[in-house]
Amino acid sequence: MENFRKIVLWLIAVMMGTFLVECRDSVLHRVGGGRYSWAPHINFAEWSSHEQFYVGDWLYFGFDKHIYDVLEVNKTSYENCIDKNFIKNITQGGRDVFNLSNAKPYYFLSGRGHCSKGMKVAVYVRDYAAPPLGVAPFLVYNGFASTTNSRLIQLVMLATALAWAFL
Repeated sequence: MENFRKIVLWLIAVMMGTFLVECRDSVLHRVGGGRYSWAPHINFAEWSSHEQFYVGDWLYFGFDKHIYDVLEVNKTSYENCIDKNFIKNITQGGRDVFNLSNAKPYYFLSGRGHCSKGMKVAVYVRDYAAPPLGVAPFLVYNGFASTTNSRLIQLVMLATALAWAFL
């Protein structure tokens, strides 16, 4: 019985460690702020300056694929609106998503002369750092609640394990 209680206490410690770790759900950022906003004459620099991008987030580009495209480019191509030798063409159907998988700057533009009309955006992606302990566990990031449901489940499991171990 003593070994059983040790195992239960070990499981409780593991669960508590998991409970204390802050998580963050991925966020879908609608580039430009709207459903079909990958278009000329939108201030993408202004839009991106009000967003926080973290590894694992997604960008959504909504546009007419017959007129525009979305190319991932390097910094020089971004600055000079060069649509040749791009890194990746992410254009699929005009409602395209792109995963921000690394902490680094990403640069996108639309070719066919649209970059010079302002159709380019730079996003600066960071690794997520949990807030210090002592901050409320149910925080909101970019308007999305953190994983409150999984935390509630963990708390219920912890309480059940404690009650079961000491009865």
